[in-house]
Amino acid sequence: MKKFIYSIILIIIFIFFSVFINTGRTYKTVLNILSPSIIQVDINNNGVIDANETICIPNIETFNTELSSDIPPFAKTLNLNKTDAIMLGYLAQEYSESLLANKIVKLKHTDKQSPNCIYADLIVDNSLYSDKIYQAGFASKGGNFSKDTILKNLEKAKKLKLVIFNKKSYKYHKLDCKYGVLSSNYIIIPVRQLPNDAKPCKFCHIKNIRKSKINNKQDNMQELNNEIITDGSLKLIYTDFTKILKPDRNCQSTVCKEVVNNINKAKVSIDIAAYGLDKIPALYNALLQAKSRNVVIRLVYDKSFTPENEYYKETESFAKIFNNTSNDYNYQNSTNTNKLMHNKFIIIDNCTVITGSMNFSSTGLSGYNANTIIIIKSREIANIYNKEFLQMLSGKFHNEKQKTGLPNTYVLKDGKVKILFSPYDKSMQHIVKLIDNSKRYVYIPAFLITHNDFTQALINAYKRGVDVKIIVDANSFSTRNGKNKILRASGIPLKAENYAGKMHIKSVIIDDKYFTVGSMNFSNSGENKNDENIVIVENDKLATAYKNYFLYLWQKIPNKYLKNNPRAESQESIGSCNDGIDNDFDGLIDKEDPSCLAN
Repeated sequence: MKKFIYSIILIIIFIFFSVFINTGRTYKTVLNILSPSIIQVDINNNGVIDANETICIPNIETFNTELSSDIPPFAKTLNLNKTDAIMLGYLAQEYSESLLANKIVKLKHTDKQSPNCIYADLIVDNSLYSDKIYQAGFASKGGNFSKDTILKNLEKAKKLKLVIFNKKSYKYHKLDCKYGVLSSNYIIIPVRQLPNDAKPCKFCHIKNIRKSKINNKQDNMQELNNEIITDGSLKLIYTDFTKILKPDRNCQSTVCKEVVNNINKAKVSIDIAAYGLDKIPALYNALLQAKSRNVVIRLVYDKSFTPENEYYKETESFAKIFNNTSNDYNYQNSTNTNKLMHNKFIIIDNCTVITGSMNFSSTGLSGYNANTIIIIKSREIANIYNKEFLQMLSGKFHNEKQKTGLPNTYVLKDGKVKILFSPYDKSMQHIVKLIDNSKRYVYIPAFLITHNDFTQALINAYKRGVDVKIIVDANSFSTRNGKNKILRASGIPLKAENYAGKMHIKSVIIDDKYFTVGSMNFSNSGENKNDENIVIVENDKLATAYKNYFLYLWQKIPNKYLKNNPRAESQESIGSCNDGIDNDFDGLIDKEDPSCLAN
């Protein structure tokens, strides 16, 4: 009897594992949506797009945004033209992405075969994908289509004022412009999402170039009027990564000019704590000239235990021009070395501090990444930064440092400033307290969010009626321990940016009163392991201006990225396929990356 029972148990276990294994083989993850009818699915479950993982949906015809493709036959019966079809294709792509992006689906194979495609329908949320896109009014199925739904969708699409944006020439065209159709490097976007320096095609806008520019301004409900806001001893500077889609070393940006101008004014000393440095000619020459006039220039910087892991390859050669340098490399302690000296601050003549989220690199100083810095004219503030700097210059990094022993809060004529350093000041506790006391709004532009207490404080604030909005970098969705899904699930509006540069800011803006600027990401490592600094500022004028900057970026990012997550290097992330940068850190740049190949 016992043998019989054991046999039954073994059979049940075998059946269970068989079902489990077959289920794993049957259900797959959607990796990319090339078009509403061509989907890339992770068939071999390795997390990347490989050959023979392209799925073509059978028995349907869909609208799409391919300029070179013909109008779907069923659209002709509705008297739709090519422009109408492209507009509907834009909405169809949005619908497909909202329905399928990163979803687990089941493949329903057909007998049809092709060397380039696997013909199969997708089962998503217990329904056929082909049924869903047909019912949504973006496709015909088996020759059938919903005329009323399609025409309603067309009215919605017309309100978007879509244009063809050539990402190489920076010109934008009407959807029926013959020169726009010839573009080989384009994206279809609403007018409101155009970079501010985009130029209208003189052929398709020849009669309305001035009007077109005016409309572009009107479609942006908020414009960024100034990149510098000053209030006495405090100066806040931010960069607009919606304008600069490729990094350069020309130092034409406002932020680069400000940094170089301050270095040129130095008379006694320049102390730089930098995660890394690029040899930007204007910066490099300014430091050389400072040294030639007997200004003492000193540097502390980050160094990886493994040289090939160095992110900024030019730092070591740049460091040779400084009078004195130090880094956090310790050949006896790889764990400590691989913590980051992540600061980005400059102390000039022990009376001026420049600090913030910006690395002194081509991606930072060009304005390609979204960053903020603050310039503080105060000997007291400079003194506390100097004490921190000298510890690192003497070789003490990370948990080897000690508190400076100085007060960390200073009341200036133009506001109150609190200075915090990681890892010993437990900075997140101070920020969480501000969020807990917020009344009206909390706006957060952030590279990533992984900190538990910070996340919970935001959720608590949202639940008690505070307006919480968050913008994060596209790469943050692949970050280990990322909180994006949790924050979205709580109801908080969280947008993923879709531009070439990184959302590199690490700030909290609260109630037109408080804001933070600094190098620290909202993570456990940022608070407890790395060398970081953060400034909490209480200043109504600057906080209100910072809020407006955040809202400007918020409206530039389409609402579809409240749900969808654009790949950091793809046609969705404007400029990322032509910037010469490995935006998603996969070793593939621009056209080498499969996500950049399909329009």
